[in-house]
Amino acid sequence: MLTLLHIRNVVLIDQMSLDFRAGLSALTGETGAGKSILLDSLGLALGARADAGLVRKGTDQAVVSAEFHLDDDHPVFSVIEEQGIAAQSPLILRRILGSDGRSRAYINDEPVSISFLKEVGEALVDIHGQFETYGLLNPATHREMLDLYAGHMSVLRDMAAAYQAVKMHETALAEAKDAASRAAENEAYLRACVAELEKLDPQEGEEAELLERRKALQNRESILETLGFAVEALGGEQGADMQIGQVMRTLSRQMDKIGAEKLESIQESLDRAATEVQDACRQLESLQYEWSGEGYRLEDIEDRLYALRGAARKHGCLCDDLPRLRTEMGDKLKLVDYQDHIIADMTKALAVAQKDYRCIADTLHAARVAAAAKIDRAVMAELKPLKLDRAVFQTSVEAGSSDAQWGPYGYDVVQFRVATNAGSDFGPLNKIASGGEMARFMLALKVVLAEKSAIRSVYVFDEIDTGIGGATASAVGERLAKLAMAHQVMVVTHSPQVAARAAHHWVVSKASGGTRVVPLDKTAREEEIARMLSGAEITPEARAAASKLLEAG
Repeated sequence: MLTLLHIRNVVLIDQMSLDFRAGLSALTGETGAGKSILLDSLGLALGARADAGLVRKGTDQAVVSAEFHLDDDHPVFSVIEEQGIAAQSPLILRRILGSDGRSRAYINDEPVSISFLKEVGEALVDIHGQFETYGLLNPATHREMLDLYAGHMSVLRDMAAAYQAVKMHETALAEAKDAASRAAENEAYLRACVAELEKLDPQEGEEAELLERRKALQNRESILETLGFAVEALGGEQGADMQIGQVMRTLSRQMDKIGAEKLESIQESLDRAATEVQDACRQLESLQYEWSGEGYRLEDIEDRLYALRGAARKHGCLCDDLPRLRTEMGDKLKLVDYQDHIIADMTKALAVAQKDYRCIADTLHAARVAAAAKIDRAVMAELKPLKLDRAVFQTSVEAGSSDAQWGPYGYDVVQFRVATNAGSDFGPLNKIASGGEMARFMLALKVVLAEKSAIRSVYVFDEIDTGIGGATASAVGERLAKLAMAHQVMVVTHSPQVAARAAHHWVVSKASGGTRVVPLDKTAREEEIARMLSGAEITPEARAAASKLLEAG
């Protein structure tokens, strides 16, 4: 909820801080006292269009800050996190307007664009009477409001997934057709390249392996010399193998004198050593054969490297990319050779995805039509006490006429419409109803929607009581109080019946230094409501009536 509004240098306001609370808050005061300045100030903080005329004369800039305390799961936090702003409460929206008309915007002291400030502001506050594009007066919000009212969240998730599947198949099909067309144009070139690469048969990592072999072969003479020495030292006529055998035979001849039990472990060790030496000799001889044979010719390795690097230069890639390139070119040729079958299969897959989408969209459409009838009945029940008993409210749910109107939320176009008299044409709220009627329509609709909304919002009504009084004004006050049970509501009003329903009451007045806003206690509230009832001269009868209104509220 909105907890603090700080204003500096806005028109008649030098400096002012207003602390707000939950429930219904009323702002009253005589015409021209400056109530509109407070709404203009709040609008600035929420991203409304700025006018340099709002800057107090004699000052360089106006500054307005609005502080909100929100639940941790409020959806606005995900919006600001996408902009790299920490999601934390309180959330402070600040606007600085210069006398030259230029302005700057901040959220939690992080600079943001005015458009982003407005986006966040619209997610936090619905001001009726100041910004006609805000909230429910904007038809773009009607579908979302209907879905929230009906609780369509699960089917909407399925709808979004089905839409993404359709777009994925559409993109894949378009890319396949484009690739097939380009492949057909380059068919001769592709076939020559694939044949060349097939013959070359490059392998990933082959270049590094050849370089390692080349480096080794460049040292072959010294390697063969080392291997020859090792073989001779171990297996030659005077090698270790012969020496071990001679030692074993000599010890055997002296076994009787030394003792068999003393020589047993020595003989076993020498036997193992002989076996290991013989095994090493075999491995060394195998290496000798490999390094001296035809399988490791330096000329062959140089030729292979030359062929691989030549192919890589031709195709503008690395040697290790040649196997991938061969596969990609082969796939393009498959599109040429089998494009009819491939594109037919992809077209069928798209048709299946579109069928799934239509099935979910049809289900959602039927659910929206049913929810629309329900919300219409609920709003109509609210209209009669608000002196709108001759009006008709209608939620229009129209299915899109072409696939081009498909979207992640289905194909429906939803709009809240009214007819001010039964039998007259329906139209959008802001086109058909007068200012006062529109405000009461909006109040009825918001009261109905508030019953289903889990997100606490801030609603501001400006002069919702225009052209009404008596029982109708009481009905407006009653519904504002009902709305305030789930949301924070502020109302600028001239109606004593509305003001009496408020949990908190401020009076706006002119002072020598400019506009002044004062919170009222019980006694002061009774006096202000009496003034609203009787005018400039407050009579005992007006005070008694004010007391009765406050008791009823």
